[in-house]
Amino acid sequence: MREEVLAGLRAPRKALSPKFFYDARGAALFERITTLEAYYPTRSELAILEARVGEIAALAGPAVALIEYGSGAGQKVRLLLDALDAPVAYVPIDISGEQLERVAASLRDDYPQVDIHPYRADYTRPLELPRFPMARRRVAFFPGSTIGNFEPTAAAGFLRRVRRSVEDNGAMIIGVDRRKDPAVLERAYNDEAGVTAAFNLNLLTRLNRELGATFDLAQFRHQAVFNDEASRIEMHLESLTDQVVTVAGVAISFRAGETIWTESSYKYDLPRLEQLATDAGFRIDQLWTDPDQRFWVGFLAAAPADH
Repeated sequence: MREEVLAGLRAPRKALSPKFFYDARGAALFERITTLEAYYPTRSELAILEARVGEIAALAGPAVALIEYGSGAGQKVRLLLDALDAPVAYVPIDISGEQLERVAASLRDDYPQVDIHPYRADYTRPLELPRFPMARRRVAFFPGSTIGNFEPTAAAGFLRRVRRSVEDNGAMIIGVDRRKDPAVLERAYNDEAGVTAAFNLNLLTRLNRELGATFDLAQFRHQAVFNDEASRIEMHLESLTDQVVTVAGVAISFRAGETIWTESSYKYDLPRLEQLATDAGFRIDQLWTDPDQRFWVGFLAAAPADH
């Protein structure tokens, strides 16, 4: 963490990975964000899953090992576990250890027939997943439009690793936020209650606690703007003054108005999504959307290795 944070803050354009949002408080704040009226992605995705989970389960087939990248609070996966035909195993992968163990314990109680294997890890890096000999197929689950947090080349690289993990007969269920009116997007990331701002600023609180940093949160503010050319929402923390902050014993200078880029959230249209899937070795078998056409849940099947 120290190495990554210092590299990001010393870069010509300061940036930090969004994975550092998710300490215990950050995870709790994100769960609050998902309940906000302005933040449509979670609500839209849940509506699609609830309406289409039978179709998704039929495409997945029986006796699957389900692997969730970024399992969070474990709400959406229950819909799948209820609908799937005799799932063999569930592997929740998350960087937030406390939440991961809590969710795994709850799922073991509710699904005793499913082999639950929690895996604390940074899923953006290569992983060695357990083998499940009784499973007929591996199916990855990547909800929440988290694919949008990756730069396009990194998104393709991540999905290629998933493709290798699910193997040639595998598949992936993925949530994707669609490109839409920028006003809708910016409102979703600048909620009036200030929960997203608190979530963003909590990153600095974490650095103060874990790396001995000296950030004064009153000297930074949350920003979220839509970059139309790149088709992404950008979240930043803007310095309100010229200042010097110490991080892990290293002095980091800020100019007034300079920002730390903390998250990108890319929004996809169909050509971009089709290209991403193809580049990663998948084909899109099915896309479902909500009545407002704001979000997609997609079922991607592994394309032949020579595709």
